[in-house]
Amino acid sequence: MPFTINKPVVKQIEVMKSKFIAYLFPLEKEEDFKMMLANLRKEHKKARHIVYAYRVGMKSKSCDDGEPKGTAGHPLLELLYKKDVNNVALLVVRYFGGTLLGAGRLLRTYLQAGIDAVNESELVVLER
Repeated sequence: MPFTINKPVVKQIEVMKSKFIAYLFPLEKEEDFKMMLANLRKEHKKARHIVYAYRVGMKSKSCDDGEPKGTAGHPLLELLYKKDVNNVALLVVRYFGGTLLGAGRLLRTYLQAGIDAVNESELVVLER
């Protein structure tokens, strides 16, 4: 049974002085995503990366935003599929803390930030 959310969720974690801020937004139309991303880029001008994944109906997309390939956006998209959450955008803002985390730790941290946001959200059944 597919789910969605009614209101945005924000969760933050810190790993080795890097901050990861996860945003989970309701998303009705794919066209609305660009505005969400632009707004976060304005709000977080000093962030090193803003990675994302979204699902809207039958469409989905993810982006690593300069992180090593497959360590950020794709795992977030897989999380949305695994939890059967649709019509949402999951974005994680990273402020670099000065220490390289390595691909494995980076992947786990982005995924944990996404899991925390999904777990914090109030999932509702998606009406078809």
